[in-house]
Amino acid sequence: MQHITGILRNQMCFSSFEDTISSENPIRFIDAFSSALSLETLGFSVQRIKGEGRPSFDKRIFLKLYLYSYLNGFRSYRNLEKECVRNIELHWLLCAIVPNYHSISDFRKDNSSV
Repeated sequence: MQHITGILRNQMCFSSFEDTISSENPIRFIDAFSSALSLETLGFSVQRIKGEGRPSFDKRIFLKLYLYSYLNGFRSYRNLEKECVRNIELHWLLCAIVPNYHSISDFRKDNSSV
């Protein structure tokens, strides 16, 4: 055969997120930096978990997403939501959580003074 062939799309492939993200990737710094911060001390509003309804997202997820968007030049919350679906770095950073654009916007609005 004269052409380079790739992996078949319907073939099962086993790998982990740790294997796909290199150790020098800046996304690892964002994860370590945001994990080391105390959100309450910095003044971020922390929601209390309610007894009924859908559980809320952890605020640390939004902080990680905000730092990533700032460093990579994403301005639109809708585009950032799309990136959460298709970007393997964000899958790793957010543990495959995909918040909607309105939740991302609310985080920024609720914590504008920080």
